[in-house]
Amino acid sequence: MEKSEKVAAYFAEEHRFQKAIQKLRELVLETGLEETFKWAFPTYTYENKNVVAVCKFKNHFGIWFYKGVFLKDLYNLLENAQEGKTQAMRHWKFTSIDAIEPLKISAYLNEAIENEKKGLKLSPKKKAAIQVIMPQLLTDALSKRTKIRDAFEKMSPSKRRDYADYISNAKQEKTKLSRLEKILPMIEQGIGLNDQYR
Repeated sequence: MEKSEKVAAYFAEEHRFQKAIQKLRELVLETGLEETFKWAFPTYTYENKNVVAVCKFKNHFGIWFYKGVFLKDLYNLLENAQEGKTQAMRHWKFTSIDAIEPLKISAYLNEAIENEKKGLKLSPKKKAAIQVIMPQLLTDALSKRTKIRDAFEKMSPSKRRDYADYISNAKQEKTKLSRLEKILPMIEQGIGLNDQYR
């Protein structure tokens, strides 16, 4: 199915917010943005860069501003699309067609387009380096077994941390020793402690 057909089907589908999202679509198209279909939603772009999307859900509908973090949000209407996951995207939610205020929406749309023209970008946050705190028992065992130590050092920091925590989190010494005996063959084979769950 062509993208234009997907867009048409999205707006034609029977839905409690069908008229409302059509109204949002008209407001967005007035800006001159290109209409396409991405990630299951009608998406509107400027020079092939995502600016906004019109979305509908069971209990609300709205506009996603892909770089909404840069909007002034004078009326305090935007919220993070997925708190803790998305950094730049902001969502303007509606629950009824009567809540649509064309002048406000147009102002936000025009500001989003201007921000895109300026090339504003949010640099992704760098993840903190994974800290591996080695328990002495594991350090001693690896120092005596060169082949296993080499395999351990080739593992990703997160896998090394999993093994270190597995030993450290045992309360009794005998549990630590039995865990150590269990993991040494796994380390030698290059298997992560939690690989079976990934």
